[in-house]
Amino acid sequence: MSSLTLFYIAQPWSYAMMGSLLLASIRQFFPDSVKVVGYCPEQVIGDLHPSVLKAHEMLNAEIRPMKTDGMWDTPYPHGNKILACLQPRDTEYSAFIDSDVMFLRPTDPASLFRPGHVCCSPAAWMGWTGQDIWEKIYPVFGMDVPDQRIRLMRNKGLVVPYFSSGFVVFPEKEGPQGRFADVWYETARILDRQEDVPRRRPYLDQLSLPVAIRRAGLEWNELSEEQHYIMGGKMKGQSLPADKEIHAVHYRADNVLRAAGLIETKRRILKNAYGVKFVTRLAPDAPCPVDEGASEGIDSSEL
Repeated sequence: MSSLTLFYIAQPWSYAMMGSLLLASIRQFFPDSVKVVGYCPEQVIGDLHPSVLKAHEMLNAEIRPMKTDGMWDTPYPHGNKILACLQPRDTEYSAFIDSDVMFLRPTDPASLFRPGHVCCSPAAWMGWTGQDIWEKIYPVFGMDVPDQRIRLMRNKGLVVPYFSSGFVVFPEKEGPQGRFADVWYETARILDRQEDVPRRRPYLDQLSLPVAIRRAGLEWNELSEEQHYIMGGKMKGQSLPADKEIHAVHYRADNVLRAAGLIETKRRILKNAYGVKFVTRLAPDAPCPVDEGASEGIDSSEL
């Protein structure tokens, strides 16, 4: 059986709190053999709330520091997910998952990966730019725009492959072109310097992802909507589809969970994992920076 690490960003404040919920849902719905790691920029790891440290200790998960300073030409916090992918791990496969994801039902780890592939779901939309952007991107790397077309999760038309970077499963073993995570980082850095490609940030991770997959000598495999259901946007306020068995929701903020009737599900997962409905109650005497949580779009009363 192939081994798997699931990992996410766990930095103060909201990412670490949401990561603790993600961790609780992983431990409820995945086998114990799956490893779990939260990555925190090394310069702020000392600022993590004590409840987050307690949560990871209780559920046999690690929080590891990672270097972020100087890793991009100019500071780019949104690129921390690519930096987390760069970190060494000892499993055959790894999956980066955005911190604002919650699993809802038992999931077979083997359903998430495929040899020779990077598994990721189509992005929800690409309304911020036109399809001609790919004609500026692929030639930078001496590549032709792929002939294949896919459907985005919330758009009906066919587009050049464009994937969400919020759930990316990849092999750790080096292939003929190197380790995928290294290729993704290199691809993103090169693309970040292309002044004729508009709005590279904050879409750099998603624009570089399909290019990096091909540059690494791998193929892409689409995760289904059931495996990674992106909420928010035009889906805000809607319940989960009754005709689908949704394994994981990408909820963005607690008000989206509340509107979809999933707040009690969240509290139940936390209660089952930690014995409390709110992560901060694992360290009730530690101060909570409420304003920080609110500034990230998180309802601090639900942390």
